[in-house]
Amino acid sequence: MTRKTTGPAAAPPLPSPKERRRLREARELTEEQVATAVGVTPATVRAWESGRTEPRGRRRVAYARIISSEDPRASAGRAAAKGPVTGPKSADAPEATDAPEATSTPKAEDAPEVTSTPKADDAWESPGAPDPLDPLDPPGPGETSGGLTVPHPPPGSPGSEPRKAPVGSPPAEPAKVPAPARDAAPDGHPVSAAGLTAAETFDALYAHTAPGLVRQAYVLTGRRQLSREAVERAFQLAWHRWPEVARDRDPAGWVRAAVYEYAMSPWNRVRRAHRRPDALPEDPARRALLRALLDMPASYRRTLLLHDGVGLGLAETAAETEASTPATAGRLVNARAAVAERLPELARQPSPGGQSALLRERLETLALAERVPSPSPAQAVRTGGERRARQWTRAAVCFGLLLAGTTSFTLGTAPTRYEQPIAPAARVEGVPPLGGPEKLTPQDLRLQKALRDELAHGPERLVPQIP
Repeated sequence: MTRKTTGPAAAPPLPSPKERRRLREARELTEEQVATAVGVTPATVRAWESGRTEPRGRRRVAYARIISSEDPRASAGRAAAKGPVTGPKSADAPEATDAPEATSTPKAEDAPEVTSTPKADDAWESPGAPDPLDPLDPPGPGETSGGLTVPHPPPGSPGSEPRKAPVGSPPAEPAKVPAPARDAAPDGHPVSAAGLTAAETFDALYAHTAPGLVRQAYVLTGRRQLSREAVERAFQLAWHRWPEVARDRDPAGWVRAAVYEYAMSPWNRVRRAHRRPDALPEDPARRALLRALLDMPASYRRTLLLHDGVGLGLAETAAETEASTPATAGRLVNARAAVAERLPELARQPSPGGQSALLRERLETLALAERVPSPSPAQAVRTGGERRARQWTRAAVCFGLLLAGTTSFTLGTAPTRYEQPIAPAARVEGVPPLGGPEKLTPQDLRLQKALRDELAHGPERLVPQIP
């Protein structure tokens, strides 16, 4: 095997993440077009534009050429026609006859063994290498995986193009979630580009994603009533912040993150109704899987559910769990190892892709076999959220008024100067009782008479006044 003796070429400079997105949108390129030209997923392009990760190697060169080319659409089209970037040559560069011999790609037996803890980000950004932890055929938007439906994004957003469903799964209808509101109807309600009001748009998103989210929350917590409550509270929060949610790239992902945060909140352990999980399933396989999920840490459980259950990529899972890509990969490997201790057939799978496919099938069986409560109607959720918001507003106003009244009363009744407190009376011991004046002796009587009879000579102020 020929090895390259020269050092790596200098990486081309890239603008800031915000500037990358601005350049792409200015050239009228979608994330899918850039991802196809570079040979990555749209989630990786979003990660590059948000600053979570950086492209490396040949992908960095191709990405820099696409966002800075003079005719980007033609360049991206040629790169997409030739396929992903798998060699040192760029996707749109002409083939040279006198070009030096390219470095050969290492064989599979020479590749380093994947360990449970990645050492660097390059392990997940190596050019031309597939993600070792991604499933073989992850479900796309609108497909169903383990009863954990991956909802369709709004039309026109990244990932809204139709994908081929896996074999054996029924085709799902896309959710009619229109674009964000732009103008107003005659009655004053905001109207989206599809002609629907905000309430109708919210109801469409709720009807499409709420049942699957209830099952996801049950697999995550093992509590049926908590799962329903988490979904309803998350949608109430989404309705309260609907302008922000409607303009999000993935409204269903926004709600899913809110559901997971509420369901995994440690405050639920204090409540008596949700202090302990519900009874485990009677089937031994489902019981072992659910017990393995509930015994592992919450971060591992959430990562495993998002990656192997919902079907998100490694970068998207890291972004939703607010962790780095290597940390997410380590959590996923450790979570699979914990489940493999309870499910021997998972340990017998030779590849991570086979483990992911088996886990997806088992999570699907667990989610669909268990009976979970149906979510409330969308209108009830909206009115409940508005009523809760009014109650909290009234409580805040009443508390403010109470605090202002207490402060005013204190200022009005407080003394304006310091008054020394009067010491309390205390009994003095050891003093003889008062018996009156003593009787005068004869000597005292003669002295008294002499002082009265004799004239006093001297200043008047010194003369004693003797009665």
